[in-house]
Amino acid sequence: MDPRATTMAMLRAALEQELPAAVALRRRIHAQPELSGAEWRTAEEVTAAIGAGETSVVAETGRLIRIGRQEGPCVAVRAELDALPVIECTGSDDASTNGLMHACGHDVHLAATAALARAAARVDLPVPLLVILQPREEKPPSGAREIVATKILTEHDVRAVVGAHVQPLLSRRTVAATEGAVNASTDELEILITGRGGHGGYPHLTRDPVLALAQVIVALQQVVSRRVDPLHAAVLSIGAVRAGSAANVIPDEAHAHGTLRLLDVADRARVHEEITTIVDRVAAGFGCRGEVRIQDGEPALVNDALLAAGTHPRLAELGFELTSSLRSCGADDFSHYGDVARILMMFVGVDQQPGLAEPAILHHATFRPTDDAVGDVALALLAGYVAALDASIIG
Repeated sequence: MDPRATTMAMLRAALEQELPAAVALRRRIHAQPELSGAEWRTAEEVTAAIGAGETSVVAETGRLIRIGRQEGPCVAVRAELDALPVIECTGSDDASTNGLMHACGHDVHLAATAALARAAARVDLPVPLLVILQPREEKPPSGAREIVATKILTEHDVRAVVGAHVQPLLSRRTVAATEGAVNASTDELEILITGRGGHGGYPHLTRDPVLALAQVIVALQQVVSRRVDPLHAAVLSIGAVRAGSAANVIPDEAHAHGTLRLLDVADRARVHEEITTIVDRVAAGFGCRGEVRIQDGEPALVNDALLAAGTHPRLAELGFELTSSLRSCGADDFSHYGDVARILMMFVGVDQQPGLAEPAILHHATFRPTDDAVGDVALALLAGYVAALDASIIG
């Protein structure tokens, strides 16, 4: 029998016994969410629930827990500690009341990871499992980037990092484990148009930055429609505009903030250049000065082809239906782990708690997957771990 199949069978059996406690953990975490950078209690709660392995603190509130041998190559799984500043409206008996919410499923990810870690501690692992309880996924500075920068993953000889994210766009028992880019790079734009203000009744004596900014915003849309290959996913959205303080006064300045999302790594530098050129030249056409500051965010999340392919038969064996239709212009700092290891992010379909708004939407005040999601995410992580045992990955 394939040793990996034996490992999966043992882990699966142990995992089934851990799920009731994991569901209870999920509910406790859901009821007491914490913001990015303040996940002290959450980290302690999950670490205590795992109750095994060698633990170290990383990125201030994060934890690394190594299960199995303390030397040699290992496979890592990642779960996110932080919640969002969203007021929960689910009506669940474990609903948060502190003005924060696990509206992105991190409570599910944490509980599933704890279940897998406890199962792993009960079997003789062929390759150690490193649990990454990561802070600050939702808000910069990125917890993943900081963890990678410490070189601690290199010290642990991490060869692969596996993640799984709940996804209400997929039906339950469906998983996307797709090679290539599955999440976009994300950059923030800060645009400043400087003109010459004055009386709204004498516009000929001014250089109107509001009009210039309006034209800049319109012109920027052609970056996606005319400067990016139509087969490459790209999004440029302006989410905030600010100018002036009175109806009859043309201000000196106008500001805009936006986001740029790109799936193709090669498009990023060229699109940045296009944006800078448009802001400068369109503003100049209205007698104004245009400046843009582009703040680099997360890189595109690119799944390793070998790891993705190896996971497919394991997921099928566990009863999941596979799909390759899910790629997203959302972003996840999980992408930073690709700098030091092969990575795989899977999207796991979930059911919405009955009686809540449909369709379910990530980051929404009524998003609450059923408790079945804990077991599904844990099984997906298990499949990823077993796939990573391939000799071409571990070496």
